[in-house]
Amino acid sequence: MKAVIVGAGIGGIASALALAMRGWDITVLERAANIGEVGAGLQISPNGLKVLHALGVTPFIENKWFEPERIELRVGRTGRRIFQIPIKNQAQKRWGAKYVQIHRVDLLDGLLAALIARAGDVVQTDCHVTGYTNAHGTPSAICADGRMFDADLIIGADGIRSEIRAQMIGPDKPRFTGNTAWRSVVPMDQLGENVPPSAGCIWAGSSRHAVTTRIRAGRVANFVGIVETDDWTREGWSVQGEKSHALADFDGWDPIIQTIIEKSPNMFRWALFDRAPLKQWSDGNVVLLGDAAHPMLPSMAQGAVQAIEDAYILADTVSSAPSIANGCSHYFEKRIKRTANIQSISARNLRMFHRRGKLTQCLTYAPLWAVGQVAPRMLLAKNDWIYGLDPTQT
Repeated sequence: MKAVIVGAGIGGIASALALAMRGWDITVLERAANIGEVGAGLQISPNGLKVLHALGVTPFIENKWFEPERIELRVGRTGRRIFQIPIKNQAQKRWGAKYVQIHRVDLLDGLLAALIARAGDVVQTDCHVTGYTNAHGTPSAICADGRMFDADLIIGADGIRSEIRAQMIGPDKPRFTGNTAWRSVVPMDQLGENVPPSAGCIWAGSSRHAVTTRIRAGRVANFVGIVETDDWTREGWSVQGEKSHALADFDGWDPIIQTIIEKSPNMFRWALFDRAPLKQWSDGNVVLLGDAAHPMLPSMAQGAVQAIEDAYILADTVSSAPSIANGCSHYFEKRIKRTANIQSISARNLRMFHRRGKLTQCLTYAPLWAVGQVAPRMLLAKNDWIYGLDPTQT
């Protein structure tokens, strides 16, 4: 069986690898002329790492990830800790795998290395797929230059503005959430005393929040700052922003946040969009995956992980179903409730991190502080349904 995968991001390469492991002939079509260093840090929770282990990816990335000691929520301006929950000494025994932080490029390189080892060089760059045909169960991907790629299965892993999705569902536009995100990475040795905690740390504030992590084996600090605004809707991971604007957005915040921004060689900025859950992810033998199917805000750190889950479960389902179209439908049924719930919680978390006014913040964060002091395992248990899933056993 032959699969054509549109998009060489994390979900696209993971699905190529998962299918190749099941004997499929794979072609991956990527719009960009090359696969470069785009993006910043990711957090891979145990549910995602279980899949990466099953795909044989972990040997290629384990010397590049960082295991945080804990997850923390802090007040952005003062740095006061609201709660902390242990992760490093809990993840393996509670959820069956580690919780790690990694640069997106390091993860993608690991996926590509595992794919090449399994199937050879199957990625074709500089191929802009604009749509598909789907007659008689033998679909074809159509490129802007007129090339057509026939397949038994086409996977649209081409992001939130997927052209495969647009043809399948219709030309609906993603909704601007009223939030923009800053991102940057800075070597730890440039930050002096103001290094971020050895944690996945959320810094909450009025109408904005930040997240700091450590990547590249702990040698690099990763910063993401999300701010409510209506004056920036430009798309793209590599759009340059002004450092002075980022400093103004986080003026008066903890010195750790200020120092990371000040020492950043580049500040990138992008607008955050989302979409409502869909009623279908497939059209016969053409199916959506990752952000093309269920884009989600970064406030649960599950976007990449859910694409990785998709990849494994889709490959398993279409390989064992009585027909590919049936397998695509069954994959949607397996995935829609879980991904829709995580989309919803991600949006709710963002609002929680952005509480305005001291009274509202106190009413929101004081109960979390109390639970963190008295029963931190309750905070761990809230994520059991996400982190505890083993997608390789569904």
